[in-house]
Amino acid sequence: MSFDPAEYVFSTSEMPEAIRAATVLPAIRENIELTTSDGLTLVGELALPASGPVRATLITLHPLPTHGGFMDSHVFRKASYRLPALAGIAVLRFNTRGTSSPRGTSSGAFAEGIGERADVVAAVEFAVARSLPNRWLVGWSFGTELALKYGALPPVADAVEGAILLSPPLHRVTDEDLARWGASGKPMTVLVPEFDDYLQPVEAAARFALVPQAAVVGVDGAKHLWVGEKYATRVLAEITARVLDTAVEPLPAEWAGPVAIAAQ
Repeated sequence: MSFDPAEYVFSTSEMPEAIRAATVLPAIRENIELTTSDGLTLVGELALPASGPVRATLITLHPLPTHGGFMDSHVFRKASYRLPALAGIAVLRFNTRGTSSPRGTSSGAFAEGIGERADVVAAVEFAVARSLPNRWLVGWSFGTELALKYGALPPVADAVEGAILLSPPLHRVTDEDLARWGASGKPMTVLVPEFDDYLQPVEAAARFALVPQAAVVGVDGAKHLWVGEKYATRVLAEITARVLDTAVEPLPAEWAGPVAIAAQ
C-alpha cells in the first residue's frame, strides 16, 4: 500500500517549534500519477501552499535509483515538508521509471538516463497542465544529468525557467549538452560540495564554462549526499533564493502553527 499524505497528524504547540529533519509543515499534498509518452505510469506527490499563491514550482529529479535514489531522497523530502509553507513554493516529486519509495513503484525499468527523457517530459507537462507557475528543474546527482540532457530540448525548454543542480557528476553529460544549455540563455545554479565524490568546485567551474550563465557555488564542508541538517537547509535556502529571485537568506528555523512529524 502506498503512503497517503492524509495520514500526517498535525498538532499545535503553545510556543513556536524548531524545524527539524522530520518536521512536516502544513501544505495541500496530493498523491499523483504521471503518464509517459511510452505508456508508463510514474507515481509521485505534489505539495502546494496551504494558503496564498504559488510563487514558484520545483520539478525535482532524484538521484540514481540503482544506488538508493528516489523521490524521498532527503533534500527533496525536506523541500516538500517545508517550502510550501515557508516560501509559497510548490514541490513536485516523483519516482522515475522502475523506482520505488513509500509512495509506491513507478512502472517500467531503469533506462540509464535515456528512457527517462520521457519521465522528465511527463513531469513538466503535468506541471503545465496544472497551471503551476515559474517552473524550475531541480536535479540531484543523476537527476542533474536528466536536467542537463533534456531541459534545454523541447518541449521542456519551452516550459521551464531554468535549472538548479545539486552535486552534478556529469557522467552521462556531454559538452554538447552543456553548450545547448549555454545557448538557451536560461539561468542555472550549480551547488557543488567541497568534498564531492565525483566533481568538486574547481573542476565544476571549468566544465560549466560552456554554460556562461551558470552560477557555480562551492559549498564548504559538504559532501555529495548533503548529509546533515546544516547542508540541507543551505540547499533549500539557495533554491528558494534562485526561484524567487531574492538574496540568499536562511529560511526560518522555527514554526508557530500546526506541525506533524514524519516517520523516519
